[in-house]
Amino acid sequence: MNPIALLLLTLAMSTDAFAAAISKGAGGALRMGLIFGSIEAATPLVGWLLGKSASTYVEAWDHWIAFALLVALGLHMLYEGLKPSAEEVSKPSRQSFLKVSLTAIGTSMDAMAVGIGLAFINVNI
Repeated sequence: MNPIALLLLTLAMSTDAFAAAISKGAGGALRMGLIFGSIEAATPLVGWLLGKSASTYVEAWDHWIAFALLVALGLHMLYEGLKPSAEEVSKPSRQSFLKVSLTAIGTSMDAMAVGIGLAFINVNI
């Protein structure tokens, strides 16, 4: 058999595997996008609701709360930076809905803070 014909036959036979791999990857990306997008859209509203309910209690102590949070964050960063680390390399695997959701919430904290800030300056969301 001609080598070029053999190469074309091999390529033609592997296109279904390629298409399956692309669709599998796209499905995972779509799932991740939906989870991250939904949580990113909801966190400013959640932050605004939390801010509205807590604003009367927090206004007198807001500067001390911010100070305590920043000190705690700084101390934690120093601790994490100075402790010896033993990193393990793990192979990628399909993430559970809970892990993806928690990651999305972690990356959306800034949006929640914006919602809280809007509640404190009495913006009607």
